[in-house]
Amino acid sequence: MNNALGKNWILLRGLARESAHWGAFVPQLQAAFPEAQITLLDLPGTGRFYREDSPATIQEITDNVRAQALAQGLIQQPVTLLALSLGAMVAWEWMRRYPDDICGAALMNTSFADLSPFYQRLRWQSYKDFIALLMTRDVYKREAKILQLTGNRRDQDDEIPFIWEKIQREHPISLKNSYRQIIAAASFRPGDIKPQQPVLLLNGGGDRLVSPACSEAIHKKWQLELRRHPWAGHDLTLDDGDWVILQLKAWLADFKVI
Repeated sequence: MNNALGKNWILLRGLARESAHWGAFVPQLQAAFPEAQITLLDLPGTGRFYREDSPATIQEITDNVRAQALAQGLIQQPVTLLALSLGAMVAWEWMRRYPDDICGAALMNTSFADLSPFYQRLRWQSYKDFIALLMTRDVYKREAKILQLTGNRRDQDDEIPFIWEKIQREHPISLKNSYRQIIAAASFRPGDIKPQQPVLLLNGGGDRLVSPACSEAIHKKWQLELRRHPWAGHDLTLDDGDWVILQLKAWLADFKVI
């Protein structure tokens, strides 16, 4: 299935985020792969599904996302997944349980409970900030704090919180669904089976939410390719989307599909 890599993309976001949070990265990706189909799917409880309850396990979230893909006819040809954080856990589970659906995946800043301790998966230095932002009622202030925690480019501080505030007002993710997603992520233990498909790991050396050591642990256990950004934070495509695209192109070139 390697010749299908990079032809049919599905993008999955992370904790308490929706597809609109990909922002300017989507046209960047489309420009880099002009012949590719690119589809953004929302996790249950986010985006257009914000009124629904999020499941509290990665397995159930995966089944929901896969059902969306089936309903939209997206997996009639094998899919390449690009996924961030919690979305990357969903991608891994999808590859593991439904290998014929997926021809490969690029996973950014993710972590597994059976490989990394909790204080690396949610870095202890961020606990106070993380709790404070969940309790912040002012939507703009909350989104600005999330940006401070997940992004390292301060030149975006004036623009991005307004964009994210608008997203949150249109599709407000509830505290309950945020908590259920945290439970799902915290308990995800995928076991010892290595995916059959090619997997690229990307991480940001400046990630203040999830330790870069978590990607290192996945890389070491399964000998998967890992490419490291020197300074980017958790929201890797926001901090340096051009770098992410360069890594994707180099990865696909290894399989001679571009």
